[in-house]
Amino acid sequence: MAMSLEGRRAIVCGSTQGIGRACAERLAADGCHVTLLARNPDSLAEVRDALPVPAEQRHAWIAGDFADWDGTARSVRDFIEDRGAVDILVNNSGGPPPGLAIDADAVAFLDAMKPHLALSQSLVQAVVPGMREKKFGRIVNIISTSVIMPIRGLGVSNTVRGAMGNWSRTLAEELAGDGITVNNVLPGFTATGRLDAIFQRKAEKAGTTVDKIRQQILASIPAHRLGDPGELAALVAFLVSEEAGYICGVSIPVDGGRLAAT
Repeated sequence: MAMSLEGRRAIVCGSTQGIGRACAERLAADGCHVTLLARNPDSLAEVRDALPVPAEQRHAWIAGDFADWDGTARSVRDFIEDRGAVDILVNNSGGPPPGLAIDADAVAFLDAMKPHLALSQSLVQAVVPGMREKKFGRIVNIISTSVIMPIRGLGVSNTVRGAMGNWSRTLAEELAGDGITVNNVLPGFTATGRLDAIFQRKAEKAGTTVDKIRQQILASIPAHRLGDPGELAALVAFLVSEEAGYICGVSIPVDGGRLAAT
């Protein structure tokens, strides 16, 4: 089902691959002017040129290193000043390296906050003034099911994702009166390049094959399959629509029933 997004302006982070790209493609197909935000200019240009253009849409891109959260946010503020207010912000970025929390240096937690919480906060501050003027705004944070149940072996990620979850719920209460909703989408095991890399590392550490790791994971998912990025993008498209205006401050797992089975 296509959402009523024609003419809306969206910024989608981490949008040259995986879930971020699927979100950008879906929002463009539903009528949004999509601005891609990621690190590699060549990849950004390639994805922008491949986005659906079903109406008089103008897609764009902004290059930024998410670890340089202040510089990236500054580029976004400049873009908004030049092009106008944004209606939709999709915060999405790859997680930190795996490993046990007890083994991580303290600086690893601080470093992981930069491309996640620090950047997301700065981007929200960049887009909210325009949303307040319009009395319409949609902020969706792509986080992780670890917001609800930590995932073993992802100690730093679990910590940062948990912080993102509480941050976004706090914002939801603060911004709801301005017509701005803030919601979280929590991907489970989804078929992306990052998941392939995680499977590879798990296999190497366990001295087994990637296929065996994959089968172990599939056995833990009631749906017995990995998620498709497009399935998450469909939920994002609904949450940013006018129809979802009374949904605010929720975290929705998209995990094939895995959390329900724990």
